[in-house]
Amino acid sequence: MLIVMRRDAGQQQIDEVIRAVESKGCKARSIPGGDRVSIAVLFNKGALEEAWFQDLPGVKQTIAVTRPYKLVSRETRPESTMIDVGGVRIGGGRMVIIAGPCAVESEIQAMTIAEHVKKAGGDLFRGGAFKPRTSPYAFQGLGEEGLKILAKVRETFAMPVVTEVMDLEHADMVEAYADVIQIGTRNMQNFSLLRRAGKAKKPVMLKRGMSATVDEWLMAAEYIMAEGNPDVILCERGVRTFVRHSRNTLDLSAIPVVQRESHLPIIVDPSHAAGFRDQVMPLARAAAAVGAHGMMIEVHHEPEKASSDGAQSLYPKQFEILCRQIRAIEGILGENQA
Repeated sequence: MLIVMRRDAGQQQIDEVIRAVESKGCKARSIPGGDRVSIAVLFNKGALEEAWFQDLPGVKQTIAVTRPYKLVSRETRPESTMIDVGGVRIGGGRMVIIAGPCAVESEIQAMTIAEHVKKAGGDLFRGGAFKPRTSPYAFQGLGEEGLKILAKVRETFAMPVVTEVMDLEHADMVEAYADVIQIGTRNMQNFSLLRRAGKAKKPVMLKRGMSATVDEWLMAAEYIMAEGNPDVILCERGVRTFVRHSRNTLDLSAIPVVQRESHLPIIVDPSHAAGFRDQVMPLARAAAAVGAHGMMIEVHHEPEKASSDGAQSLYPKQFEILCRQIRAIEGILGENQA
């Protein structure tokens, strides 16, 4: 249920409604809107009588929420969410470009790539300090040393940084260094980690699980928001199918579906969907054309020497060309919407 307050409702009236909700054994989550406050009723074990809340002072109306994901749904918040990350707005009219290596390998490597990313027009820098790998013998990341390098990138190039948290053990450490905390595809349904991300004071980027439906993905986002963190960015990175010509199958149809169902911003990771360099640029252009709020691209100045995912990393010159193409597509979309 969603309780919509009147425009002139004061904080005392809002607090009274919250107390009334909690007296029924539910949780109340206040959702500030453009001109009024709404209150989402969570964790109810069955249907609630609207009359219990309808006549409370300051209440305009009560609305039944039909979706299983409540806070994520446009039924709860019709207007789109915009998330500010160090001055970069994700979910607004401008597509955000996030780029960098799969893994932070050294300070020289990260700083070199960051310089190229910044010069080409990248908005945020990505890089893994902890790497979930299929093989236990593969490079697992530099850990805290990698996080310190990312912090230096932010200070040097004025780019917010995105990096992945893999487990509860390192959650505090990652939160301390990152501007955006990434939950990877393998952890999309790690519910303990999702709840911890919900308590973080940083935005969370939630990647779609490799075999997850859109509903399962949105429910995972609900776990984060239910713990109090409203700043969730969804990331489509391809799903596992029977094909062998690419690592995964990029599900571009998920972009308009998510934008219809949810107010959360959604970006695309064509690098992990493709797995091969020659597919990344076409998929990125397609993601821009379908109206994604941004994209995350892997870039490496020496991909043949990369510790992970070199085969799907763009060379800096390719990334520079792609940035120009994305902005051109963005301009066309803007003209059509004018």
